[in-house]
Amino acid sequence: MDNVEDFMHDDENNKKGTSKSKRRQLGLSCMLNTEVSAVIAVVRRPECIPLYNISVTEDAYDSSLITSLRSLRSLIFNPQQNWRTIDPSIYLIPFLDVVQSDDVPAAATGVALSAVLRILKFEVFDEKSPGAREGMESVVSGITSCRLEKTDPASEDAVMMKILQVLTGIMNHRASTLLSDQSVCTLINTCFQVVQQSASRGDLLQRSARYTMHELIQVVFKRLPEIEAKDREGDSDSDMEDGDEGGGLETGYGVRCAIDIFHFLCSLLNVVSIVEADGSTSHTADEDVQIFALVLINSAIELSGDEIGKHPKLLRMIQDDLFHHLIYYGTWSSSFVLSMICSTVLNAFHFLRRSIRFQLEAFFSYVLFRVASFGSTIALQEVAIEGIINFCRQPTFIVEAYANFDCDPCCRNVFEEIGRLLCKHSFALNGHVTSLHIQAFEGLLIMIHNIADNIDKDGSTGSLGAYSIQLTEYKPFWEEMDKEDDLEGWVEHVRLRRLQKKKLLIAANHFNRDNKKGLEYLKHAKLISDPPDPAAHAHFFRYTPGIDKKTIGEFLGDPDPFYLIVLKEFTDTFHFQGMSLDTALRFYLESFLLPGESQKIQRVLEAFAERFYDHQSSDMFASKDTVLILCYSLIMLNTDQHNPQVKKKMTEEEFIRNNRAINAGHDLPREYLSELFQSISTCAFSLSQTTVSLDMSPSRWIQLINRSKVVQPFTPCDYDRRICRDMFASIAGASVAALSSFFEHADEEELLHECIEGLFSVARICQYGLEDTLDELITSFCKFTTLLNPYASIEETMFSFSHDMKPRMATVAVFTVANYFRDSIQGGWKNIVDCLLKLKRLKLLPQHVIDLEASVDVPTTPESGGVMSPTDDHKVGCQRVSSMMTRFSHLSSEGMDDGLTLGSEFEQNTKMIKLCKIGSIFSNCSNIPRECLQSLGRSLIYAAAGKGQKFSTPVEEEETVEFCWDLIGAISLANVHRFQIFWPSFHDNLLSVAQFPMFSPIPFAEKAIVILLKVCVKLFSAPREDKQVEEFIFKSITLMWKLDKEILDTCHDVISQSISRILIEYPANVQTQIGWKSMLNLLSVAWRHPETYDAGIEALIALFSDGTNISRSNYAYCIDCAFGCFLAKNSPIDKKKKILDLLADSVNLLVQWQRSQYSDPGSNVSAASYTSSSSIEENSRGPSSGNYIMNLFVKLGEAFRKTSLSRQEEIRNHAVCSLQKSFNLAEDLLFISSNCINYFNLVIFAMVDELHEKMLEYSKRENAEKETRSMEGTLKLAMELFSDMYLQSLKQITESPGFRTFWLGILRRMDTCMRADLGEYGLSTLKEIIPDLLRKIITQMKEEGILEPREEDDMWEITYIQIQWICPRLKDELFPL
Repeated sequence: MDNVEDFMHDDENNKKGTSKSKRRQLGLSCMLNTEVSAVIAVVRRPECIPLYNISVTEDAYDSSLITSLRSLRSLIFNPQQNWRTIDPSIYLIPFLDVVQSDDVPAAATGVALSAVLRILKFEVFDEKSPGAREGMESVVSGITSCRLEKTDPASEDAVMMKILQVLTGIMNHRASTLLSDQSVCTLINTCFQVVQQSASRGDLLQRSARYTMHELIQVVFKRLPEIEAKDREGDSDSDMEDGDEGGGLETGYGVRCAIDIFHFLCSLLNVVSIVEADGSTSHTADEDVQIFALVLINSAIELSGDEIGKHPKLLRMIQDDLFHHLIYYGTWSSSFVLSMICSTVLNAFHFLRRSIRFQLEAFFSYVLFRVASFGSTIALQEVAIEGIINFCRQPTFIVEAYANFDCDPCCRNVFEEIGRLLCKHSFALNGHVTSLHIQAFEGLLIMIHNIADNIDKDGSTGSLGAYSIQLTEYKPFWEEMDKEDDLEGWVEHVRLRRLQKKKLLIAANHFNRDNKKGLEYLKHAKLISDPPDPAAHAHFFRYTPGIDKKTIGEFLGDPDPFYLIVLKEFTDTFHFQGMSLDTALRFYLESFLLPGESQKIQRVLEAFAERFYDHQSSDMFASKDTVLILCYSLIMLNTDQHNPQVKKKMTEEEFIRNNRAINAGHDLPREYLSELFQSISTCAFSLSQTTVSLDMSPSRWIQLINRSKVVQPFTPCDYDRRICRDMFASIAGASVAALSSFFEHADEEELLHECIEGLFSVARICQYGLEDTLDELITSFCKFTTLLNPYASIEETMFSFSHDMKPRMATVAVFTVANYFRDSIQGGWKNIVDCLLKLKRLKLLPQHVIDLEASVDVPTTPESGGVMSPTDDHKVGCQRVSSMMTRFSHLSSEGMDDGLTLGSEFEQNTKMIKLCKIGSIFSNCSNIPRECLQSLGRSLIYAAAGKGQKFSTPVEEEETVEFCWDLIGAISLANVHRFQIFWPSFHDNLLSVAQFPMFSPIPFAEKAIVILLKVCVKLFSAPREDKQVEEFIFKSITLMWKLDKEILDTCHDVISQSISRILIEYPANVQTQIGWKSMLNLLSVAWRHPETYDAGIEALIALFSDGTNISRSNYAYCIDCAFGCFLAKNSPIDKKKKILDLLADSVNLLVQWQRSQYSDPGSNVSAASYTSSSSIEENSRGPSSGNYIMNLFVKLGEAFRKTSLSRQEEIRNHAVCSLQKSFNLAEDLLFISSNCINYFNLVIFAMVDELHEKMLEYSKRENAEKETRSMEGTLKLAMELFSDMYLQSLKQITESPGFRTFWLGILRRMDTCMRADLGEYGLSTLKEIIPDLLRKIITQMKEEGILEPREEDDMWEITYIQIQWICPRLKDELFPL
């Protein structure tokens, strides 16, 4: 069932299709019948009878035309025809006969043309119909042979309109592809004839004709991409071969017609019009025709696309004919024509850039750069600038121009000149911004944005930098590298050639002043090899601009064998194919100045003759000798014709006669010699000038074409970060100057915003090794803030901020750059800091710009890196620009005119400061490069010292200094993880500041101490391996308080608080001697002030109580610090006694170090630390020596000794007891006799002597009995200690060779105490204990056999005598007979 239904459905569809086809064929038949009837009617109608009033019989007007039409009508319906299967000539010929007839009226011709047009539009036949080709050819032949004999102007215009419609119909017909190349060219020619004739007719006809011409060109060249070019060498060497190209199709028109048409279009650029004025006739280019031709050429290139480059002759026509005309007419045409020329070149660049490298260079050099110069009219300059900008708008043009031209030593710096030209036109010299300035500035911004958007488009996270490149070895600078071989290598090669190009210009400068030094520089710069390469010299002479041409000529004519090779290599750089002799010689002599010596001239001309002869394709010259002779003849002719001293000029006949039989005994063609004579007579050689015309001469153009055949083509490329950086570096200075100038003179808000966007783009580029440029840009824009104006008062500056948007925009821009691009700012920090300080003085900043305390409390380790910065990714890409620009949307001019109250001004300024985000600049700088951080620190330190600052009041000075040091603290705290890297430079700046003339340490040093201590706390809050950090920070702290020692008392609270915190919380992180010495010295400041005494004592007690952080390296400083607290007045006695006890117990540490072979944690101190230690360390051999430990013990005893002289009796007595306690604990330290005797001499004896002296001193004062008796009590205690310690160490002491002297010292002090006289206060009670002490000592000495009569020793006798003197009553008891 299904199969039956499908069959019935298909049968029904077939019937519908057949029915539709029949209806179409019937309709075509009716259309043909109607057209035939209309033509017959018009042909038979007399000219005097209206069109629809036909009353004459048909037989009276029967003719061959009517017969043919009647025959066609008879075939239309009988039988019904399938028109696609019928030869179209059958129904076209009758109508075409009418069109070509001389006897029919214009109306009949028009109706016949309408019939043909309807046949074409209704597609009665197609390309598959039999005879379609012949039919189309017959239509072309008929239309192009149309006769208008019996007509009037009005009717003729109508017929011509019909012809244009038919021409369009022919080319739009499906069978038009069957037309031959000749037919298509004939159609185009016919259409152009109508265009020409329409020039004197109505505007409608002219417009229609041009439109039709445009449409026909579009059809032809739109088909070109479908044509396959023949892939063989030299397929376009002849017209015949090009004519054979059928475009890959079996039939129809192809490349040959496209070539002929394009050649025809190029020739239209040369159409001239004759202008008669004041009786004279001149020939000028027909601008209207040129514009028409350029429109058609543009269409041809646009529709053909890059396919046009696959057809060699068509491509060669664009390279040579088209560009030659464009460059020639571009220099002096109108603005409209120049605009069209620019569009044509831009289209060619889009599709054919690889094939027009040197043509593009010539177009920019000879057209755009010249026209855009200030010598042209404003209208032409604007067109030229717009043409340049259109090129810059292309995605890759600027990088391709830079790589292909600026990086080629043999080419002009196209990119750099474009940039500098736009910068130059952006300057408003008279202060008024014109449309030209705005246009040029927008073009400059396009270039800058283009580079900025592409410099980091790859999103790579590589390090920022300048990507420097060096010439490490000789590489021929004229050799190019194919990009396809190695992309990475090609980038480096391009950059290397750019560097070579720069050095070549330097070498040229040296060469012009001293050619020997110039050549030496070439060798030094690796531009020529060692030994020298003649080719390098030749290319240096040939392609280096600005080189002295006279010197070149002398070198080229030098007879030295080396320079003979240089001459040949130099001449080989010329390509003379297609040049006449005079043109080639003229071009050759333009590159240098012909030397004056005849032999040198001969050598130069011989080289030229050989090269020219080798490049000639004709057989005109028999040998190079003929060329040489003719060259001499031309030079002589040039002298004869153009030297004013020659009165009788040579005639053409004489010149021809003088050159007879020079061609191997034969004559050269007379016509050729005549042309040479006329050329030289008309235009002289440049034989006496070092500069030549800069116009595009025919010789230069031929040389350009010849060179383009042998040099690598234009290289398309994409952006590379390294190339982008180098590109902008070449225009950086001019760009910054242009941005600043335009911002200064622009008034419109939109233009100011564009300037700010340009500033950000420049900053984005400067991240890649262009810090100097960014500094320059910041310096320029800082002046627009009005904050750096030294002559403006506070009121004037405030008024500017409140009523002028430009200073506020500049301020926000500067601080935004500082926020986002801080990684690239160096010298610019000075201006930023100056602006910031001015804002501070204007009281426009909030009370606390940064929260320094919050920064201190955040723990920072080397791993954490501190607070993250907005630019932690080390670059700011295009995605961040929009966020930056949003800040400026709030700075609109709205509301500025209606809010002039104080409140509104304050709100505007507050809004502006908030947008600046000043605090984050300093607190979020943990990752900026070291150089930038050092520059920022230097600027802040110098500003804090008053350099470049003027203060009106001391309060203002103090606030400014404090603000600067707050910022220094912020950046230091944010970078504590690399403190050792940046702080040495900060310290050097502090040293420099101290040397400033008129420098005042107040308040600089006072504020510095506060901030440095905060940084110090942060540094010690985490352990650090690098011990230099401590030395750096404490050197700076010491430097500050030494500037004015009163600062220590002024800042005692901060000092005690900070040092106490370190000693209590982070003592283990202090690792160096200088660190301990500095901290303990600073801690001693706390003893001077009651309010800080307790904090200092607690820190010291905590340090000694723990004991783990006391080492041999800091022990001496701990003793000094502890002794300092005993000197404080009105201090708690219990705290002092606690300290004394801890000091006594610390002897255990000394004993421990002695026993453990000195391996305590503090033993590994740096050698540099010892150089700054006290005299104790200087006299020892180091912490790891036993002598050093003993010295520490002696130092401790001296501290007790000094404390024993305290005014407080309780402290004195406790010090004596502590001394005894320490002595008892130090048994292991005193096992050597010398140690014991040394300790007694320095400590015990000294203490007894000083106490005795002090007691006598008090006894001589009035009303000092209490003090005297108190001191006497301490002396008693000391004497008892003295006795006990002596007996305790008796064994060691007696082993010393100096025991006798030591013993006499004991007896002398006993005698002194026995004889103490307290004057008016009565007898001393010392007499009560001295005998007991002597009895005890002597008794033990006798028991141990130390003191007994000996013949060889007189100690017994001496002791006997001394006892008899000291206490006679003991003589008999101790020395019985």
